Amino acid sequence: MTPLERPVSRGGLWGWRLYDWANSPFPAVIITFVFSAYYTQAVADDQVTGSSWWSAAVAISAVCIALLSPPLGAIADQTGRRKPWLAAATLVTITATAMLWFVAPEEQWLLVGAILIVIANVGFEIGMVFYNAMLPDLAPPNRIGRISGEAWALGYAGGLVCLVVALLVFVQTDTPPFGLDKATAEHVRVVALVVALWIAVFSLPTFLLTPDRKRTEMPLRQAAQSGIRQLIQTLKNVRQFPEITRYLIARLFYVDGMNTLFLFGGIYAAGTFKMSVEEIIQFGIALNVAAGIGAFVFGRIDDLIGPKKVILIAIAGMLAVSTPLLMVEGKLLFWVFALPLGLFFGPAQTASRSLMARLTPPHMTTEMFGLFALSGKATAFLGPTLVGTVTVLADSQRIGMATIAVLLIIGGLIMFTVKAPPPIRDEALADKPPSS
Repeated sequence: MTPLERPVSRGGLWGWRLYDWANSPFPAVIITFVFSAYYTQAVADDQVTGSSWWSAAVAISAVCIALLSPPLGAIADQTGRRKPWLAAATLVTITATAMLWFVAPEEQWLLVGAILIVIANVGFEIGMVFYNAMLPDLAPPNRIGRISGEAWALGYAGGLVCLVVALLVFVQTDTPPFGLDKATAEHVRVVALVVALWIAVFSLPTFLLTPDRKRTEMPLRQAAQSGIRQLIQTLKNVRQFPEITRYLIARLFYVDGMNTLFLFGGIYAAGTFKMSVEEIIQFGIALNVAAGIGAFVFGRIDDLIGPKKVILIAIAGMLAVSTPLLMVEGKLLFWVFALPLGLFFGPAQTASRSLMARLTPPHMTTEMFGLFALSGKATAFLGPTLVGTVTVLADSQRIGMATIAVLLIIGGLIMFTVKAPPPIRDEALADKPPSS
């Protein structure tokens, strides 16, 4: 008997996929490229001060996400429905992102901007907990990898399209539309409104078309108490979930390695290869295109060979490409080896979601995806600390970046010990409706 309030239609599945398209401009435009550069270079008096404030905001948000995700996920499992929680998190993200418009290029706005980034980033990541937890209910078991990969590829595409619109229409034009004043950086600050509107508009299909779990009759207060008790019990009896435990520990390391590689990629390109800001943005766009292609293609391979093998292939691919990348000289060779790196980023991310969906007990899906979010944030400090410390001690960016390989190798070795469920063939589910 399905836990959903109505059967899943093609429209419902595409509604779920489109949420990735809707919310991906937030990390692309706000966190990674445009607004982060504006905050560190224009709001602060100097880039060192701006970078320290920005880093602190991102770090604080990571701590909040790690603390809030598991209990909120556990409570949501008790209430049954996920969409109200997803809607609340999305609304927080939209509101805080839109308010970044008011962060003028004056140092007095540093604190306000940092607070808004913390709130918006927490809303974004908490929303992903409820969004990811919907996948096992919506996708047939033999199509989880494909649907997850398509959604992740849509996310990369949405982030890139919004980024290009923001850059070409507002940031890099000589005459910004709507009379935006360049003197007060309105042509840059407006990207916050663009992203907020983008999320609001494109997330609507998810809430209108995608079915949710049936609501339980449990009052919210009782659900909160029951959910927290369930979470505490889960953590106490973690040995009952050995495969999930090993998987989440593995993910602590390889995701931290991936995130650090992504975080320091632009810094490495600028410092070692003297790439300009424009070249770094072009590199970022190209890397995201490659990651989207990888997510789409390997989403189908996921259903054939299983997500564990896809994750191991992605880790091996990142190691194989990043090693010569740290040895080459010249921009051309950097591009030649760096772009294939993106082909493995996407598969590692989408297969991680797919594997969690396959391992999780149905009645604990949101709670487990809360722990999934925790595993992505708990050691977020480790990679950057290793790279920064070794870079200073060795006086070499190349040697500092090489420490990322250690994190990937540890994560990969632990992944080998995870017993993942075998792929489910189409013929085993011949009586089920098509997923797309």
